[in-house]
Amino acid sequence: MAETINIAREYRDRLFKFIFGNPDNKEWTLSLYNAMNNSHYTDPNDITINTIDDVVYMGMKNDVSFLIDSTMNLYEQQSTFNPNMPARFLIYAGMLYAKYIEQTPSYHIYSSKQQSLPTPKCVCFYNGDEVKDDKSILELGDAFPDKLNADIDLRVTMININYGHNKELLDACISLNEYSLFVSKIREYQHSSMTLIDAVNKALDELPNNSVIKPFLLANKAEVTGMCITEYNEAKTFADQRDEGWAEGVAK
Repeated sequence: MAETINIAREYRDRLFKFIFGNPDNKEWTLSLYNAMNNSHYTDPNDITINTIDDVVYMGMKNDVSFLIDSTMNLYEQQSTFNPNMPARFLIYAGMLYAKYIEQTPSYHIYSSKQQSLPTPKCVCFYNGDEVKDDKSILELGDAFPDKLNADIDLRVTMININYGHNKELLDACISLNEYSLFVSKIREYQHSSMTLIDAVNKALDELPNNSVIKPFLLANKAEVTGMCITEYNEAKTFADQRDEGWAEGVAK
């Protein structure tokens, strides 16, 4: 266990971000965007990645965000269902738009004319153990006691990317399909009492030889293993806290 904790501490990013938020892999980010929006962009340089890498707020980090055409895309991946994701997206969006305004000389926030901003698209890719619909909408307003009178709202589209779900989406994005398969295999091997490190290694070895992401994962095997361990530990911590809270509630 000590070895697992030491490895996990070295890696703070998620594997999803490592794959789809990497400037060197913008073709995969573009493929994911096209699959999500039924679009047909072909030039990865159409994407400007603006993920906030240097800010950690309350232990949270932005996974992937990027500009393309006139949209501001915020993508997060969650292996534990969290109905509070809209609040996180609200914080990320505030930071991203502040950065965008600061870096856009043509935007004049005090102008008497309406200034244009990129349209926000907030997506949470879910691949946890809990059974969830293929697609659902999380709303910030659900957190407010008086939702109807709230002047702020934010919607997050949650997409279930567990292998076997949203087949049309996964078929349209090969890199997402392979990521989903990889995570599914790790989970399968863990359930057969294999250690997490062995499960990661076996899942990686069994990716098809023509896999588009396999060479990248193999070239960064230590980082990939560390990220998987970090995310597993994080999910387990959340689950333990939830179980403890439930037990305390029952006791009261």
